Amino acid sequence: MNLLKIRKMSKEREPLFSAKNMKLLTGPLNSSNPVTVQILGICSALAVTAKLKPAFVMALSVTIVTAFSNLIISCIRKTIPSRIRIIVQLVVVAALVILVDQVLKAFVYDVSKQLSVFVGLIITNCIIMGRLEAFALGNRPWPSFLDGIGNGMGYGVVLLVLGFFRELLGAGTLWGYRVIPESWYIANGGFYSNNSLVLLPPMALVCVGLIIWIHRSRNKSLIEK
Repeated sequence: MNLLKIRKMSKEREPLFSAKNMKLLTGPLNSSNPVTVQILGICSALAVTAKLKPAFVMALSVTIVTAFSNLIISCIRKTIPSRIRIIVQLVVVAALVILVDQVLKAFVYDVSKQLSVFVGLIITNCIIMGRLEAFALGNRPWPSFLDGIGNGMGYGVVLLVLGFFRELLGAGTLWGYRVIPESWYIANGGFYSNNSLVLLPPMALVCVGLIIWIHRSRNKSLIEK
């Protein structure tokens, strides 16, 4: 009888990549994007997207921290006293951020210097703390892990779009490599000039606003009545 029960439970177990779990990955890329829909993580989006490479590294760092902090908190959620849950969450996130920061300094030191204090400020990122409170504390480890990856990717997509256009239009490069030919520039007898205004943080806010407008105009369900 016990063997039959075990077999029945294994058959009823939800697949790792079921439609429900896949929605946790794909939802934040569109209808529940943490930046364009929930308006979270704006500060770092303005500060680290002047170039594509730092934007990519920050996006990857936030995704890793969000995913693994969700996983850890979900694993220990039943042992965390409600009164100190925020402290426990901060300790877990801080430990992961320190690990990420040390890895960046060891392998991509130049990018680590460009990101400066913003890597440390991942600890206070609204997206991470929001997912821990809203999802990881009430769900199993695997869905929580996928939710962390999905929200990190949703945040990362916005950073990459910003980094792509700001570096291209502001410096004529992508990932540090020259894209717009030198012969196109006015100084060399051409017709083009970089728009240095795009590299300033205020313009990044304008770009975020444009992304939010485009995203909501293409998804009528997101338009507030």
